[in-house]
Amino acid sequence: MPGLLFFSRVALLCNVCFLATFFMHYIPGLRDGHVSSTLIVLGSVLAVVLNAILNLLYGLLLLAGRLRLTKLPLWLVVANFLFFVFQLILILK
Repeated sequence: MPGLLFFSRVALLCNVCFLATFFMHYIPGLRDGHVSSTLIVLGSVLAVVLNAILNLLYGLLLLAGRLRLTKLPLWLVVANFLFFVFQLILILK
């Protein structure tokens, strides 16, 4: 499943943008410009949606016993899951 690996990497990049967006609330000088608006869109919208879909897929593959067959790095799956938990905490808060 090379598509799943690609989207997992894209989700990780979006999650890094999510962290940058989170820290923009606390660092006032980072709010101006085109780069910050791109980070906000990737971090606030795309990261949450893509992470939710990927973690649902990871869960389904784990239940089917096929997560090992996808040859995804374990650190990538765990990192996306931890970012998803952090996003859920912030959304539900």
